[in-house]
Amino acid sequence: MAKALRLTQVERKEISDAKMLEAAVDLIVERGAGLVTLKDVGEKAGYSRGLAGYRFGNREGLFDFVLRSVGDEWLGELTQVTANSFGYKAIAAALDAHIKFCEDAPKHVEAFYRLWFDSMAPDSQLKGVILGIHQRRRGDVVSWIEQAMAAGEVPSTVDAGMLADHFTASVSGIVYHWMTDPDNLSEMRNLHEALKQVMRSMLRG
Repeated sequence: MAKALRLTQVERKEISDAKMLEAAVDLIVERGAGLVTLKDVGEKAGYSRGLAGYRFGNREGLFDFVLRSVGDEWLGELTQVTANSFGYKAIAAALDAHIKFCEDAPKHVEAFYRLWFDSMAPDSQLKGVILGIHQRRRGDVVSWIEQAMAAGEVPSTVDAGMLADHFTASVSGIVYHWMTDPDNLSEMRNLHEALKQVMRSMLRG
């Protein structure tokens, strides 16, 4: 009988990280971030109560991990759907991918935005992480618009920064609205479609 393949330390860490991510996401959605403990995350993931504390150090470290992990998931989707695209085509593709991400991984999206909104507290240590994610999102939109301007598809009079701010604020607002009624995905789709039309109009100058 062939011996079972032994996992490397890196593979074991990847597996435990994935399990603890799912456990943390479930607990954030079920209880709210304020009631999530490292002990509960470790136990829910099927490990010792001390593993999450050893891995992340404290709750802020855990929440940083959740934000970056879900953010990377979304970034992978976004990069794929907007490859070689710019202007309205990229914006529309991003919005289509965003609603699909919300439908496919609603708990991940909800946990991400719960932490995002909680980071507004005066003593939050997550503000830097959130700011970095926001700046990356805004920068992508600005880049898509500027590329469209260079290609002659968008008038040079369009304010790329202002439009990018409108886009990012609208997406966050749509998700906040959805979180008040998470079963109403049809309204979520309609709001994404409406934002696409607003973006099309604004890109015309």
